[in-house]
Amino acid sequence: MKRNESIQKVMTTQLTTLHTAMKVSEARKALDTNAFRHLPVVSGDKLVGMISSKDMLEVEIVGWGTDVRSLDAVLDHQFTIEQLMTSEVETLPTSAKVRDAANLLAEGRFHSVPVVDDEGRLQGLVTSTDLIRYLADQF
Repeated sequence: MKRNESIQKVMTTQLTTLHTAMKVSEARKALDTNAFRHLPVVSGDKLVGMISSKDMLEVEIVGWGTDVRSLDAVLDHQFTIEQLMTSEVETLPTSAKVRDAANLLAEGRFHSVPVVDDEGRLQGLVTSTDLIRYLADQF
């Protein structure tokens, strides 16, 4: 196993992102229709936060029992992306190693970590699933 493999070897670079001006319903739809559970929030190309499927579930309770259109209307009326996102996001630099991501994610506080360059621009995202795939490829 390669102990000093670059994080760029495992990170996902084709990302779906949210922008702070988007509607919460757009975040809900992106999480519901895709196989991922984390959405980076950007302003321009700089990372400003993250929204997870768990964050979304916590606010969907306000529309419990309604149809999807009504749920979206309630979410868009009561919340903004900035209100839902976690703004203090732990990140890794593009120079990080796979081991750095594994150690960070092994702490269990979250299941993805954004990778940013020196100016804070989002370059990719590493998830627990990415690391498991990398590990499986080693055997």
